[in-house]
Amino acid sequence: MREVTKAVIPAAGLGTRFLPATKSMPKEMLPLIDRPVIQYVVEEAVNSGIDDLIIITGRGKRAIEDYFDDSPELEMHLREHNKMDLLKRIRDISSLIDIHYIRQKEPLGLGDAIMRAEKHISDEPFAVLLGDDIIQNHTPCTRQLIDIFQQEGQSVIAVEEVPDDKVSSYGIIRGTRVGPSLLHIDDIVEKPQLADAPSRIGAIGRYVFTPQIFDCLDETVPGVGNEIQLTDAIRILLQRQDVYAHAFEGKRYDTGDKCGYLEAIIDFALENPETRDAVLQHLRSAGLRTAMQVQGDEGAVLAHSEHMEI
Repeated sequence: MREVTKAVIPAAGLGTRFLPATKSMPKEMLPLIDRPVIQYVVEEAVNSGIDDLIIITGRGKRAIEDYFDDSPELEMHLREHNKMDLLKRIRDISSLIDIHYIRQKEPLGLGDAIMRAEKHISDEPFAVLLGDDIIQNHTPCTRQLIDIFQQEGQSVIAVEEVPDDKVSSYGIIRGTRVGPSLLHIDDIVEKPQLADAPSRIGAIGRYVFTPQIFDCLDETVPGVGNEIQLTDAIRILLQRQDVYAHAFEGKRYDTGDKCGYLEAIIDFALENPETRDAVLQHLRSAGLRTAMQVQGDEGAVLAHSEHMEI
């Protein structure tokens, strides 16, 4: 069984849920305290044993390339002002991993974005990490999937149970349990209505694929949103080989969603020694223990804070 050493991060989306901020700023560069979202995803890949990374970008995404590149002027400035700790952090970013960039010329869907990496991946197994999802755990989610791939020799995707009101935003699986956290996927449906969903188990943004997924993507016709859907390609792959779903261990933040992004900011700020005390003081003074009465997006974020030890 070949080791999984390559990964693809699709980062070509338009980020419409965060307009107007994403009109000129890639959504993957939205900051969580002092690091952009995509850095956490890249670090997960590195910590999972990936040493060859392809980021699929699009128009207006140059900031991603600049971020992971060397910055001689900034480094010189930090050195001259004896800010050696910051200098090390900046250098560490550019030396994380070898990154290749491929542009998706048109926003034709996640499946199409992954297809852009076919020539680079060739006939090797590879991981896919969506730039919207941050997953925290001692064992990275991608590493969990790679370990299962090494055992089973087949494609495996990360899943979790999603709320009823989110079912229509996910690929939903129907599966047969074959282990404590492992399902054999019998079917998968892209963004079904709640009444038509085969379960509440949704595919989230981590995958490990055999290279046969590229043949399936090539055969996939435009689906939901008139885009090439990865879920539809997985349905084709199911007809040719086993595909598994793993109920991953860890805390997931959907930073492509406003509430998920704000929840990540709160939690990450509470884990950061520089910000923890000030954030705790603000949360307490804001009277968040009565936040369940607040409606809408603000209420969801405050309700999240309700369950934290403040």
